[in-house]
Amino acid sequence: MNIRKATTNEEMLLAYLIANAPVTISDDWKPNLLVSSMDDGKMGSLSLYPEGIVSENGQFGGQISEYVFLDEDGVTVIASLYVDEKGRLFELDMWKTDYSPLIRLPHLA
Repeated sequence: MNIRKATTNEEMLLAYLIANAPVTISDDWKPNLLVSSMDDGKMGSLSLYPEGIVSENGQFGGQISEYVFLDEDGVTVIASLYVDEKGRLFELDMWKTDYSPLIRLPHLA
C-alpha cells in the first residue's frame, strides 16, 4: 500500500464531489488527507484516509456523491464518493465502463 498526498487533480475531483454531496464534510478535509491507489485495473480508485490517519478498521457507510464524465478515449467514467459508518471520507470509486485504465481525470475548477 503506497500512501501519499492526493494529486491536484484528485483533490479537485474530491472537492467537486464533496461540494455536491447532500451531507456536510468538514471544510478542513484537504490538508491532512492521505490516499492510496486501489487495485482496480488502474481505473483510478482511491482509499481515503482523512486526518492523515491510516486505518483498515473503517466500515463502509454509503455513497454521498457521484460524477459522470468521459475519459479522453470517449469511454464513460463514473466517480463515486463514499463515507464510512461515521460519515468520514472513505473511498473514491472510479469505474470506467469498459474496465480499461483511466487516461485522465476530468479538469474541474
